[in-house]
Amino acid sequence: MPSHSNGNLSMVYIQDFVLEGFGGSLETQTLLFTLFLALYMVTLLGNILMIIIITLDARLHSPMYFFLKNLSFVDLCYSSVITPNALANIFSSSKVITFTGCATQFFFISLLATTECFLLGVMAYDRFMAICSPLSYPSTMCQSACTRLVLGAYCGGCFNSVVQTSFTFHLPFCSSNHINHFFCDVPPLLQIACGNTAINELLLFGICGLIIVGVMFVILISYGYITVTILRMRSGAGRRKVFSTCGSHMTVVTLFFGTAFVMYAQPGAIESMEQGKVVSVFYTLVIPMLNPLIYSLRNKDVKEAMRRLSQKHMAVRRMCCW
Repeated sequence: MPSHSNGNLSMVYIQDFVLEGFGGSLETQTLLFTLFLALYMVTLLGNILMIIIITLDARLHSPMYFFLKNLSFVDLCYSSVITPNALANIFSSSKVITFTGCATQFFFISLLATTECFLLGVMAYDRFMAICSPLSYPSTMCQSACTRLVLGAYCGGCFNSVVQTSFTFHLPFCSSNHINHFFCDVPPLLQIACGNTAINELLLFGICGLIIVGVMFVILISYGYITVTILRMRSGAGRRKVFSTCGSHMTVVTLFFGTAFVMYAQPGAIESMEQGKVVSVFYTLVIPMLNPLIYSLRNKDVKEAMRRLSQKHMAVRRMCCW
């Protein structure tokens, strides 16, 4: 590693990082590997199945399911950016990740997490338009408008990712190359930086806090109007259908924003790395696994689409046997 001397300060510029991950005995590491692998496989299966069902079933070609398909894609990519490398490092003796590899992983994590945040806001707005303005809904949420909203979510995620990545990886990392985490994230990277991290912490809490509060404001306003509309409904069946659809989304919103706030939008998050690791497992593995389960188990349309797809598959198998 190249070094530079400045008076009494000798700085060694880091070319590789070591992801410490979780400590413990061989039995603990084996248990973690089994747990991570099981969660990841369920995440892959659930999100890929959701994408296939929505793509193949014409009855699900609506704005709500278009956004849900994009949410599944983001969850699939998000978990895949982190989990395979984390699994490989559990039994690795070196646990090394290059500077470029760490920056690349960091960029995509920030991009996908922020995009998911915006998508959840878009999905709340979609439900608001569908329930509160059903007559103007088809024209307002046309295909081009839905595409622009999704592209806007990705652009917002890209902007935040570029800012966070550029500011974080322009810091001098000279005190240590050991990252107290199982992937490259802002808080553990700021801990090992030897420069002034005040601007980075301000950006972390400022931008992430602004995004979380802004999107939550959109969601709360949307569901405030939705609640008023539901209370005015005379049909019990209509109320149950709306509650079923919106209940799934609110469950996902609560899980996502609760963990995001604990991790990024409160002072002191940078110091509590051990707590951060546990929370990170939840939002990198558990939430992407739960999202398709929540939407499929609580959504009648998705369950019926799964049944139709299964029936078509069985019919094809019978034709092949004959």
